[in-house]
Amino acid sequence: MLYELLRTVLFRLNAEKSHHFGMGGIKALDNLNLSSLLYPAPVATPVEVMGLKFPNRVGMAAGLDKNGDYLKALSALGFGFIEVGTVTPRPQPGNPKPRMFRLQEVEGIINRMGFNNLGVDYLVEQVKTAQVDSIVGINIGKNIDTAVEDAVSDYLIGLEKVYSEADYIAINISSPNTPGLRKLQFGESLRALLGALKDKQVALSQQNNRYVPMAVKVAPDLDEGEVQELAEAFVSHEIDAVIATNTSMARDKVVGSKYAEEAGGLSGRPIFEHSTAIVRQFRAALPDTLPIIAAGGVMSGDDGVKKLEAGASLVQIYSGFIYQGPALVAQIINSIERNN
Repeated sequence: MLYELLRTVLFRLNAEKSHHFGMGGIKALDNLNLSSLLYPAPVATPVEVMGLKFPNRVGMAAGLDKNGDYLKALSALGFGFIEVGTVTPRPQPGNPKPRMFRLQEVEGIINRMGFNNLGVDYLVEQVKTAQVDSIVGINIGKNIDTAVEDAVSDYLIGLEKVYSEADYIAINISSPNTPGLRKLQFGESLRALLGALKDKQVALSQQNNRYVPMAVKVAPDLDEGEVQELAEAFVSHEIDAVIATNTSMARDKVVGSKYAEEAGGLSGRPIFEHSTAIVRQFRAALPDTLPIIAAGGVMSGDDGVKKLEAGASLVQIYSGFIYQGPALVAQIINSIERNN
């Protein structure tokens, strides 16, 4: 009820402004030690994935906290893990505003943010000083002015800079909002990137005396052949997990909705079924030992359970958090616990 009233106010603002006000409110609640009183975390069964012990299976997807400014506040809401970023080697403003749009009648969001962030050095300092119980993943990408042909260098910089502070590292090659980025999901570009990242991961694990797993985030807009190609590449390069999926370029589920024709990636309820189908395809194409983190349209506890039934080990939310509020975290955890 509290969030429903607050959402009415926030949704009167444009989407990006309401995001900043909402996250500021969450941080204020935490500073007043009210988060656990208003949104108590349920008892959950910890789970081991990628060699890490997650307090529960529900996480925050990358994009909500791009710079690691809200880690402590989000952890207090009961998330088992929080993925910050996407972060790039150098700070960048992202795409021109407006660049985020709510499709309220279908509980969807279209964004073309364009990796707006304060740069990897800032984020690393935020993570270093945050005191959280949640697992922290750091999502890395390339700067928009780095040519796709030179993208490997940006990912290697990001990997090296975040390695010592991350519990796991997510490789974002599937955002639709950086020109040419999705080309890295295919062919020789994919193999070259994964090979370079794996070599650097091995070297860094030796230098730090600590192995930090890598997950690759994929698009939902893949056919079965592309899923198979990606799965084979992940296995051959010993990638530790797959995050399925990012936002979608498809608009078939939102035809006629206000803002449906805006450029950018679609998230939320409209992509749930298709994103879950991609999880199912990857589960069939991958060995059982390679886990999947499912994201895409999780708006309820039942949605979270369906992602696990499709073959995922963990679930992430983003748009669901915007529409349903912090209570969604406990709702999903409780549904998963009941179905275990």
